Amino acid sequence: MSEQLGLRERKKLETRQRIIDVALALFDKRGFERVPVAEIARASDVSEATVFNYFPSKEDLVYGGMQAYEDELVAAVAARPDGTSAVTAFRDFVLEPRGALAADDDGTATAAVARAARIIAGSQTLQAREQRIVDHATDALAELIARDGEAPPGLGPWVAANALMGVHRAMTRLAQRLASEGHKGAEVGRTVRAQGAAAFALLEKGLDALPV
Repeated sequence: MSEQLGLRERKKLETRQRIIDVALALFDKRGFERVPVAEIARASDVSEATVFNYFPSKEDLVYGGMQAYEDELVAAVAARPDGTSAVTAFRDFVLEPRGALAADDDGTATAAVARAARIIAGSQTLQAREQRIVDHATDALAELIARDGEAPPGLGPWVAANALMGVHRAMTRLAQRLASEGHKGAEVGRTVRAQGAAAFALLEKGLDALPV
């Protein structure tokens, strides 16, 4: 029974990945808005209903991973050990090597990052979805900071949350740019983490540390 369940889950994962691969290839070729879900379903050899079973919206074909990452990020801050600040928990999570930027590869992983960046850059719908995901994570983070009294009341928690998320988004943009320029995973990862660490250090010191 367990072997059957394992096989069933593997097939589900394979189907999910096939749908993503087909969708991203079509989006990259023709643009997100110009590719209907029905065409993605036909090219993936599944029904349109199956696509929506795996992905509640068309945008989730591109942003499902980002949504999960942001949720994990907020959860990591919420579950941080006693004595660990929200800033430290956020920084440690964001700077942890993972995914396409964690190891050397033949360029396949970073090519996928560059492709996603192209698709998003060509779609206002996707850009709006990305902003909603970021806004939701920022609000959740601000609530955590306010709850734990780690910033002055009033605008303090919101400012702190936006500053932290700003570093995170800047790191993402840098990774996309470097990937688009043809740099490989480990190289991109090292550069992004180094610049991210420097940015977090600036936040910890305060903006007075900026050169004039």
